[in-house]
Amino acid sequence: MTVIDGLAPPATTIFERMSRAAAASGAINLGQGFPDLPEPPELIAAAGAAVAGRSNQYPPMRGLAELRRAIAAYYAREQGLDLDEREVLVTSGATEALAATILSLVRPGDEVILVQPLYDAYLPLVRRAGGIARFVNLVPPGWTLPLDALEAAMSDATRLLILNTPNNPAGSLIDRATLEAIGTLAQRHDVIILCDEVWEAMLFESAGHVSPLAISALRGRTVKIGSAGKIFSLTGWKVGWACAALPLVETIAASHQFLTFTTPPMLQWAVAEGLALPADWHAAHRARYQAGRARLVAGLADAGFAVLPNAATWFVTIDLAASGIDVADAALCERLIPEAGVAAIPISAFYAENPLTGYIRLCFAKGDDTLDEAVRRLARFRRSLL
Repeated sequence: MTVIDGLAPPATTIFERMSRAAAASGAINLGQGFPDLPEPPELIAAAGAAVAGRSNQYPPMRGLAELRRAIAAYYAREQGLDLDEREVLVTSGATEALAATILSLVRPGDEVILVQPLYDAYLPLVRRAGGIARFVNLVPPGWTLPLDALEAAMSDATRLLILNTPNNPAGSLIDRATLEAIGTLAQRHDVIILCDEVWEAMLFESAGHVSPLAISALRGRTVKIGSAGKIFSLTGWKVGWACAALPLVETIAASHQFLTFTTPPMLQWAVAEGLALPADWHAAHRARYQAGRARLVAGLADAGFAVLPNAATWFVTIDLAASGIDVADAALCERLIPEAGVAAIPISAFYAENPLTGYIRLCFAKGDDTLDEAVRRLARFRRSLL
């Protein structure tokens, strides 16, 4: 194969590598974040009905009006946000919403602040847009955002601050007081906030999710990213959205129209119906994952692992040093598949520079038998190290 000068294939993500290795060896895959629980029948039925009974031709570029209204209504009910349907742009997954936003707002030479640990798409997209990345690290074990470090990183050259709350992999939330402080900084330096909130419906603690759109200083300078795939545990559907003040949405839509342009209409109809389901339906859906979380955390604790607090997402984090394991996270995860028969993800994979190497991530969105067997294997592996 001929390789064009200056081009090189991108590295395969660690999620893909670990999943391939797990499949090849028959290991239990607690690495990649996809559930194996029964899919919501209401959403499947709605999509099937839409295929048979509604148009399968191009929907509007910005998304079906019915879905955009449903998104606005959902956020009004769940988070108290006041959104107009014109402030909602439907995309083919949350990552496409991130791409459209970054490519439309970041100019060559602009500085963009990224918070580590981070979703692996952020940095390549910033670089593709010509942006210059600056990094701020969350502080474990609570994975809090240090405002002093953020203030030091921010300047008049900063164009964009990318936040992720609830955070993947840490499961931590940015509270209202911190967002208020960020609002002051953003106003001072005229910075736009891109907030990845795809895990907003998977909260398991009493503290509620607060979007930057709920902060008055940030209402006109925030792009909120959401995901139906995460809300309904249908990761393959790839229906996402960006919500922002109209001038920002207009700018993002200009990039979106040259990316995927539209999203399958039958999935948009189904998501609109799903978002309109009553609050008790959403609570029951979330409770299935809360049970798996409790089961995995208890099993790991009984096996001698130190599990850090997590308020949200489908993931828990093991503190290796506190668990008596003196092995770096990446090396440990490479050993776990052949030696323990379990796939996990090293937290260091979520860093672009100066990574923390003492933590691994496990997914609990699995059936009880799968989680129990994974715990047995991990316990046996830990005993072999002591």
